[in-house]
Amino acid sequence: MHTLPLYRQLANHYLDAIRSGTLKTGERFPSIRLMMEKHAVSLSTAVQVCRELEDCGVLEARPRSGNYIRLPDTAPKPVPLTPPPFDTSVYLGLHPPISSVLTAGQRAAIRVNLASAYCAPSLYPLKTLQDHMAKALRRDAHLLDAEGSTNGCLALRNLLARRALAAKTQLPAEKIVITHGATEALTLALRAVTQPGDTVAVESPTFYGLLQILESLHLRTREVPATAQAGINLLALEQLLQGPEAIQALIVMPNLQNPLGSIMPDANKARLVQLCAEHGTVLIEDDTYGDLVDIEQPLSTLKHWDLSDNVIHCASLNKTLAPGIRLGWISAGKWHERVAMLKHAQSRGCEVMSQMAVSEFMKTPSYERYLRRLRKTLTHQRQQMSESITRYFPVGTSVSEPRGGTLLWVELPPHCSSIRLFHEALQVGIQISPGDIFSNSPRFNHFVRIGCGMPYSPKIDEALARLGGLLKAQV
Repeated sequence: MHTLPLYRQLANHYLDAIRSGTLKTGERFPSIRLMMEKHAVSLSTAVQVCRELEDCGVLEARPRSGNYIRLPDTAPKPVPLTPPPFDTSVYLGLHPPISSVLTAGQRAAIRVNLASAYCAPSLYPLKTLQDHMAKALRRDAHLLDAEGSTNGCLALRNLLARRALAAKTQLPAEKIVITHGATEALTLALRAVTQPGDTVAVESPTFYGLLQILESLHLRTREVPATAQAGINLLALEQLLQGPEAIQALIVMPNLQNPLGSIMPDANKARLVQLCAEHGTVLIEDDTYGDLVDIEQPLSTLKHWDLSDNVIHCASLNKTLAPGIRLGWISAGKWHERVAMLKHAQSRGCEVMSQMAVSEFMKTPSYERYLRRLRKTLTHQRQQMSESITRYFPVGTSVSEPRGGTLLWVELPPHCSSIRLFHEALQVGIQISPGDIFSNSPRFNHFVRIGCGMPYSPKIDEALARLGGLLKAQV
């Protein structure tokens, strides 16, 4: 009876064939479709077989040509005979390291949540939105029994198009699709321009939810280093794009990147758009945090610099307006028709009443006044959190200085473990986001992301002091 997963059994089968010379170096490896037919396996199993063989150093992907047996310049490493042990009491779904952290947090009794990227409920205009929803229902009693358009409420799309103009960005209302938050927008963008097995590049570190999306779509991930000062490293990206592996898409957060809080200079934005266009790599922009930057004049988007319609713009109101509304949007340009059909197939249109309420509020001067108050409050909260982290955490701790948003990216002394801190903190009712979940590599295992969306209080001060004590015990 086989104890190995099916994909590993097949990987061992092909590895034996390569070692015996049945499959010779330089020969083309069977395609994903052929493996599915020959072995009667699923797409995900066939893709995983190729990944295993690539990790063993015996398979290489050639752009637009397929997979080939590697030339004998490196000796193949054996596929492990037994799967790594795991705790069956913890649900491990997509991306096991991330899932284990999220599950542990969900099961713990949390007193102070420093892992959230959202603001405190008191900072959001919830009463105003409730009033606008009530008015919308009074104007049209059939809002709840009407099926919404797949593309979304035209009034909201028109408003988003007009607001984009302030950032010198052309987002025609007819090319905007309203989505269930930025997560659905990014998923639609990836589904529109990639196929399972394609390679997608991301910033490193990057939002852990994006890594989950990529895995769920059976896409390969390549990480490009980024800094808290300027975002993605363009030199490293250019080297990757010039390499042998085709990079089908790149996902970037140019303004207040999660978790770094970086803002790309305009010159870098323009060069990034140009690089992706030159190499045929679709550029997917996530502008979720753009409205939380500490200036009233909107920052430029990547779409502003797009001359070849190669940028897909995604954004969301979840962080700036109300988490429970779950409204985002995507402007996919030449991929609009495909995105609209994928949206229809995936989830149909978004609920209408919230779109009407949001559009009514956003078109008033009150919305801009609300954003100014929110930015000012968050600036103060970040400063308080940063000062306390510096005071309580061990010597050698560094804290990012983002120009907006709700997040701080904290580098701990080199020998500290963020995952150990995460589990120890859960034991005393404090939740943080360990750096381990923001990358597929261990490069950020001594970093943590701290949320600053809650007003500073003695409870938060006590929690930071407790975290500092746990870290000093590690040192």
